[in-house]
Amino acid sequence: MMETSGIFTTALVFGLSAGLSPGPLMTLVITETLKQGVPAGLRIAVAPLITDAPIIIGSLFLLATFAHTMTFVGIVALLGGCFIAWMGIQNIRFRGVDSTSGELHSSPLRTGIIANLLNPNPYVFWLTVGSPLIFEATRSGILSAALFLALFYSFLVGSKILVAVVVGRSRRFLHSRPYIWIIRTLGVLLLIFAGLFWKEGWRYLVPIR
Repeated sequence: MMETSGIFTTALVFGLSAGLSPGPLMTLVITETLKQGVPAGLRIAVAPLITDAPIIIGSLFLLATFAHTMTFVGIVALLGGCFIAWMGIQNIRFRGVDSTSGELHSSPLRTGIIANLLNPNPYVFWLTVGSPLIFEATRSGILSAALFLALFYSFLVGSKILVAVVVGRSRRFLHSRPYIWIIRTLGVLLLIFAGLFWKEGWRYLVPIR
């Protein structure tokens, strides 16, 4: 069972990794903050709170439908491990954020919603990583799953808000050594989680008799 400390650690690592790592939404947070100020960046940062609910529900339904099939669960775990490993390697190779971008002509919140809906990463994450973690958390009760979601989005959205505030004061933060090493450290932790997912997936595919 996933204890409270495990839920917190897991939500912390994945939430901060999703929130701080380079990607379409992070790029929009930075560029809109630089062009229109911190409030615009904050509106971009909260976009996942609006877009992710149907993605999570769909992923949970799909996984629950095939949860009795050990092979399917094992394959999902292995794919989740691959996705986490890819995230980890990208983080370890991180050298700073490029803050240059073209002009955007729509409202920040609408732009953030569209960008997140068209970004494949949330779909892959919730199907192969997030949903299995929620099901694991529910073994300790539905409140544990709710706690995981609350903590995950607190760290994800909160870290993007923090980036918007800091970028609004200093562009140099995007290339600072503390920021770079935070991302790289999260990358190492993600590789550890990838190994755990691979181990779990292999256990389902080749059960020990």
